[in-house]
Amino acid sequence: MSETHEARIKRMKMRSWRRGIREMDLILGPYADAKLEGFETAQLDLFDRLLEENDQDLYPWFSGAQPCPPQYVDLFAEIRVFMQGRLARG
Repeated sequence: MSETHEARIKRMKMRSWRRGIREMDLILGPYADAKLEGFETAQLDLFDRLLEENDQDLYPWFSGAQPCPPQYVDLFAEIRVFMQGRLARG
């Protein structure tokens, strides 16, 4: 049985807030809360794949310490812009 759209969003939000390291919780959690409900299926699929990655890989990709895999470059750029907007608002 496949999960409903609503259940998928709820699961993905929870996974975004309950990562392995707190830094990724604070990056992915607010973004997921603000954006996932407006995503189309392909965007959800990509974000779901991102959630399957290890935080030990995600944080260096996000911070720029390691090259980001090509499939996530645009998504990380969008998350960075979102985070910068949040920081600017204080």
